[in-house]
Amino acid sequence: MVFDYIQKYPHRTKQILGISYEQLQSLLNCAINRYNEIKIKQESKKIRINASGGGRPAKLLIQEQVCLCLFYLRQMPTFQVLGMMFGVSKTEANDTFHEWIPILRDILPSSLLEQVSDNESDLLFIQEALTNFRLLVDSLEQPIHRPSDQKEQQEYFSGKKRQHTLKSQVIGLPSAKDIVEVEVGARGPTADIKIFRKSQEKFDKSQPFSGDKAYQGGKNITTPHKKKPKQELTQQQKDENKALSSNRIFVEHLIRLLKIFRIASQRFRLKLHTYEQIILTVCGLVRLRIGSLILPT
Repeated sequence: MVFDYIQKYPHRTKQILGISYEQLQSLLNCAINRYNEIKIKQESKKIRINASGGGRPAKLLIQEQVCLCLFYLRQMPTFQVLGMMFGVSKTEANDTFHEWIPILRDILPSSLLEQVSDNESDLLFIQEALTNFRLLVDSLEQPIHRPSDQKEQQEYFSGKKRQHTLKSQVIGLPSAKDIVEVEVGARGPTADIKIFRKSQEKFDKSQPFSGDKAYQGGKNITTPHKKKPKQELTQQQKDENKALSSNRIFVEHLIRLLKIFRIASQRFRLKLHTYEQIILTVCGLVRLRIGSLILPT
């Protein structure tokens, strides 16, 4: 059993699940509390004839169910293999995963702005504080299975990747200290600058950004100098491009951490309507991993 192995070798938790053993314990505590709250709420709405407590007991403990969900996000085996590793059927492994994803999504805010979005005063404070930083912007594409409908094939086909993809955008703090905002699930052909302009509405109008050549023409965003036809860049332009690249590398580090979870890097095998929920959950796990998200004890 994966959970028993982690209990025996806690120092290997990050390699297996993507977060440390201490972070896993904190997540388990929050998950159990949220799960119990949901069950109590559901029970209060039921009109019962028989006493509560009946039915077939679950084969896995709550801790094991959460571990199963995290293991799938990190390693992405087939549900057949996942069931074998946790001692349950393929169907139960699938059901357990899809039961826990919305709970983990609720526990793990995917970005700094989402974390403070419920409190308007905190949101305004964060938006103003962020103007002191030049935020880093970059996008990533993930392949999906080719849609059967020809019109859908054209809508998802990325000429850059030469396959059908979904595109996401990450906005991060300098030095990769946190994920500030994330846009998930745009269709492959969507231009990076179009996604950026949509996410820009969530920031102060004076917020500065830094991006690659795909963001040229955007407002308040610094991009590399682009070589014109039959002309070379000056030495000063080359030096500025190098300095910009050195600063922007940190958003690449955030994207690399997202791709540690194979569900966010390999071909997406699940139904597309679950994509946003799953990738945003992974963003929350990355924030937990880097220490920018502290869960309540």
